[in-house]
Amino acid sequence: MSPPDSLTDRRGGIRFEYDPGVVRFGEGAAAELANELDEQGIERALVVCGSTVGSTPAVIDPVTDGLGDRLADVFDETTPEKRLDTAYDGLDAAREHDADALVALGGGSSLDVAKVISVLSADDRDSAAVGAELADTGSISVPDGSLLPVVAVPTTLAGADLSAVAGVTASPESGLVDERAVPPGTDAVGGGVSDPRLMPTATVYDPELFATTPERILAASAMNGFDKGIETLYARNATPVTDATAARGLGLLADGLRKFGEEGATAETLEPVVEGIWLVQYGISRPDGTTLSMIHAFGHGLTRTYDVQQGAAHAVVAPHVLRYLFERVDARRDLLAEALGAPDAPDPAEAVIDAVAEVRDALDLPSRLRDVDGPDPEAFPQVAEAIVADSFVANAPRGLDVEAAEIEAVLRDAY
Repeated sequence: MSPPDSLTDRRGGIRFEYDPGVVRFGEGAAAELANELDEQGIERALVVCGSTVGSTPAVIDPVTDGLGDRLADVFDETTPEKRLDTAYDGLDAAREHDADALVALGGGSSLDVAKVISVLSADDRDSAAVGAELADTGSISVPDGSLLPVVAVPTTLAGADLSAVAGVTASPESGLVDERAVPPGTDAVGGGVSDPRLMPTATVYDPELFATTPERILAASAMNGFDKGIETLYARNATPVTDATAARGLGLLADGLRKFGEEGATAETLEPVVEGIWLVQYGISRPDGTTLSMIHAFGHGLTRTYDVQQGAAHAVVAPHVLRYLFERVDARRDLLAEALGAPDAPDPAEAVIDAVAEVRDALDLPSRLRDVDGPDPEAFPQVAEAIVADSFVANAPRGLDVEAAEIEAVLRDAY
């Protein structure tokens, strides 16, 4: 096993560049949207959300009321697929209503679509050219110049809000990509968009809005966000700043998520959880990369061509991935154990694994791959290859040599 990783042992030191937007946090924070837009110099904002959010008064009304005269209109057509054609429809709505900003309300898909709308607002190419670039490169280039600013109002706990990246897909039915460009076994091409200017200009965390989200959705998204804190501590590009915020956030989440599982979703039970999510994602999405690592690489491998939900995939594999890491490298187990409330554990690695499993079980999430809509064992070699090739593997703990055969063994253990 490799010796413990020390930040001070790194030749050349550490560079930390992070430029988040304003954060508003607390019950009733949505009521301050108009004031925040005024601070940002924004006059008219288009709300970007999904149809369920847009038709649920408990979610949409506090936001539209909070915007007041600064509400341009509501575009409620986002979907989990994050389609490029949806972003073009949203851009048309923004232009029709003379919006000078976007308020992304809901989960990560609405925030991603809003960011893609922002990119398209400065792109003078026709849509076919943009679709062709996505198909050819897996990304969309971000033009120079100003983009429509995005204000994030999240209602799930996956932690995609303090981020400068977005996912996007395009299907042949949209007319934006050729069907020959679609990978076998899928119905669309997909990729990501990244630019520091896509960081939300403001993020509004209102526990009352989180409490309106169905508990099963909150639970799955919470596991995704919780694992971001775990990974940020063991990632090879960890920093003292992210150590501090992630460790504090994990402590809040470990206690808060157990209480949420016991008592249900209320603004009171969710307030420390939302605070924890804010902290664990602080600084993890930076111009020079991200601290997301092995658990997210597994999540990508399991969800790219299967119907398993990202949070469910994380719930299943996280303890197994941690055991795989701890058997090979230190992965900062002592710091993780301390953050999760077990500073004096005789076996810090086991304490961390147990704590993560306890959070998963408190959220009533699945613990075996065979119980989710994921791959069968005969597909594990292909999934393992996809995981090894995932870009987040580059952030694996120092000293870890990631091999497909060992990744396949982790999948089998999780099955």
